[in-house]
Amino acid sequence: MLGEEDKLPAMPWAGGPYSAWRQVFPGQVASVPEVRAWARDLLAGRVAAPLLDDVLLLLSELAANAVAHSDSGRTTDGRLTVYLARTTTMVHVEVTDDGSVTSAPAVRVPETDDDGGRGLWLVDLLAAEWGFHHDGAGRSVWFQVAG
Repeated sequence: MLGEEDKLPAMPWAGGPYSAWRQVFPGQVASVPEVRAWARDLLAGRVAAPLLDDVLLLLSELAANAVAHSDSGRTTDGRLTVYLARTTTMVHVEVTDDGSVTSAPAVRVPETDDDGGRGLWLVDLLAAEWGFHHDGAGRSVWFQVAG
């Protein structure tokens, strides 16, 4: 049973049966493949393989951004929380980090010789919808992939 601090985000788009999960990870680079494996284990066999590939790619980008660009990766006790929900028509993913006073999510078209900066550009390109918000718990970036 979820406690008060474990409430999943509101999902008014669900409209029918859905499954939802929540997991907290340390705000470390090593957590990115752990986040990906956790989501793969939950969704494999529940969604089509191409949809799973897109979800895992975009989730990896959001987790990496949370570690690189927020206080989650800058403090020793930093963390990121991943919410994952599946309905009959889409997958919703939300990554909440510890926030940042020095950066905000922004889509940037990558240069051809640039090694980084493709995260939100890929999210914008592949997700049906995406967005972000700030609250007392930090910053959340979310996306939805239809399928």
